[in-house]
Amino acid sequence: MSGARRAVPSLTRVSLEMLFGCAGMLLLIGALSANQNWWDRHFLPLFFFSPERYVLVEKLARLGLGSIGIVLMVFVRPLIGCMAQRVPPREIAFVSSRIGLAVALALVVSELVLGHDYTFAAAETQPGEEPVRQPDRKLGWVFTPAHEGHAVVGARKISYAIDALGYRVRSRDAPVNLALPSILFAGESIIAGYGLNWDETIPAQVGASLGLQSATTAVFGYANDQAYLRLAQELPRFQRPVAIVSLFIPSLFARNLGDDRPHLGPKLDWRPATHRSWLRSLFRFLAPYHSEAEIEQGIRTTREVLTATATLAHWRGAVPLVVDAQYGPESPVERMLRQRILDESGIAYVRVSLDRRWHLKGDLHPDPRAARVIATAIAARLQADLAQQAGGPGLARPVPP
Repeated sequence: MSGARRAVPSLTRVSLEMLFGCAGMLLLIGALSANQNWWDRHFLPLFFFSPERYVLVEKLARLGLGSIGIVLMVFVRPLIGCMAQRVPPREIAFVSSRIGLAVALALVVSELVLGHDYTFAAAETQPGEEPVRQPDRKLGWVFTPAHEGHAVVGARKISYAIDALGYRVRSRDAPVNLALPSILFAGESIIAGYGLNWDETIPAQVGASLGLQSATTAVFGYANDQAYLRLAQELPRFQRPVAIVSLFIPSLFARNLGDDRPHLGPKLDWRPATHRSWLRSLFRFLAPYHSEAEIEQGIRTTREVLTATATLAHWRGAVPLVVDAQYGPESPVERMLRQRILDESGIAYVRVSLDRRWHLKGDLHPDPRAARVIATAIAARLQADLAQQAGGPGLARPVPP
């Protein structure tokens, strides 16, 4: 009888040691298996992370997982086994249940707190940030119309003026004139000119260079499908659209996979935002893993969006153009995305190489130098395309470098 009693702690010890040993082994195998090729297939480049920093994060994550696995197998497993040998099984079960209950309560409380205080996506409202945004059922969010505000970005005071239609302009006293020949710009914060005064923005410089009015439908935080939806909504207002410029940057492609906002699915069908728990959203933000099928679908949808944008332009007799601004050399994943989405679909685009130092102080958005280089490239390409459309001595579409 006493031997049977001693066998119970032994079984408990073996079970716990196997549990922690297997967990450590799985973490170690995962760290060894997650090579650079695996990371490239599941973790997309991010615009606000330099390639070097991104690779460093990947290596640190692998090192951390492997280290935790080794610690669990070599140190924690025998320590837990010794403790299990000395502690009665009932006490182990009691302590485990209390720990489980504490973890469950912590998750519930965290969910309630994050639900009120934490915003996951590039959401429709960012308290205290200019330009002010407001919710929009179809697009997710838009700039608040007829508003003017100021912000300090990189020690510079920036003025943001939004006209009555929600377009960024030089001042509220100079709204977009819908009757004038116009170059329309669709996109997000780079096109809308985050951290830049109006005359420094890409649309303003292109318009000044070509002697045409520029009108930007871009809104901070937009993905390509949101930019397309807003363009399609606003384009009928304009009587004489001359060109439509949109933005595609491979390092922003991950934003196109987001579904926590109104978005477009296959065949460009509109879908409402997918609502998840805040903890799950936070986990997706901290560990932005994507399956290969999800990335492939994102590539197809993005290609359809940019093609549909060009079709809108052709219907209105305007010249379509996509701009791809690249800081430093392309990573293999960025090159693959550019080729799959732009080259293989035959979309007209201009690729602009930028010095990595040309960004705002403390922020990776383009600074005035980068915006000027991008605007110059766009203006040159549009001037050639417009001349060719008019039957003049235009240039044929060059092969992107």
